[in-house]
Amino acid sequence: MKRKSRFLVTMLCFGFAFFYVPILSMMVFSFNNARLATVWGGFSTKWYAKLFENDQVINAAILSVKIALLSATFATILGTMAGLALARFKSFRGRTLFSGLVTAPLIMPEVITGISSLIFFIMLAEWVGWPAQRGFATVTLAHITFSMVFVTTIVHSRLSEADVSVEEAAMDLGSRPWQVMKDVTLPIISPAILSGWLLAFTISLDDVVITSFTTGPGNTTLPLLIWSKVKLGVTPDVNALATITVCVVGIGVIIAGIIMNAAERRRERDAQLAYQANL
Repeated sequence: MKRKSRFLVTMLCFGFAFFYVPILSMMVFSFNNARLATVWGGFSTKWYAKLFENDQVINAAILSVKIALLSATFATILGTMAGLALARFKSFRGRTLFSGLVTAPLIMPEVITGISSLIFFIMLAEWVGWPAQRGFATVTLAHITFSMVFVTTIVHSRLSEADVSVEEAAMDLGSRPWQVMKDVTLPIISPAILSGWLLAFTISLDDVVITSFTTGPGNTTLPLLIWSKVKLGVTPDVNALATITVCVVGIGVIIAGIIMNAAERRRERDAQLAYQANL
C-alpha cells in the first residue's frame, strides 16, 4: 500500500512539474536582459517596457478581450437557457435533436468548426450581403457558437444534481414561474453560471484555430499575433506578454473561486435556516 501511495505521489509530482516548470521558466526568462529567450543575460524589465510600447500587441490584446467578453456573455445567456431546457423539460418534441445540436461542437474538431463557420459566412455574404468582410463580428459569432456548449454542459450538470422539490415548494407557496427562476433556480446555479462564463471567456481568449478561419485583415487577435511571433522565434517580449496573461488569469481564477465559495456557503446557510424554520 505504501509503495502504491509513493508511486501515485511521484506520478502526481511529475505531472505537476511537467506542466508548471515550463511556465515558471517562461516567467523567469521574461526578465532576461539578453535578446535570446533561452540564454540568461542578467535581470532586466526592459522587455515589459518594450511590450507596452508595441501598439500592435496592445491593439491585439484589446481586440481579444472585447471578443472574449462579448462572446462569453452571450454564450452564458444562451448556454444557461439551453441547460435549463434540457434539465427541466424532460420530454418535448425534438429534444433528442436539440440535445445533439447543442453538444455537437463539443466533440467536433475545431478545424471542422472553423471551416464550416467560414463557409457559412461566405454563403451569408452572397445571400444577404453581410458580412462584407470577416472580422470582429464573425469571430465573436463563431466563439459564441463554440463556447456556449461548455456553458450548457456545466449548467445542465448543476441542475441535474439540484433538488427539484425546492422549486416545487416555491410554486406550491404561490410563487410565479419567473419568481421561482429569480429567487430559487438562479441562486442555485449561479456558481455554475459563473464557472461557465469564465470557461467561455478563457476559450475565446486563447482560441487560434476557429479565429484563423473567421477573421480577416486588420483583425488580428492576441493568440494569432503570438503564434505568428513564435514561428519566427520566441523573443523575450513574448515571454513578458505570456507572463502578464498568466498573472491576470491566475488572479481572476482566485477571485472567482472566492466569490463561488462565498455564494455556496451563503446558499447552504440559507438552506439550513429554512430547514430549521420548518421544524
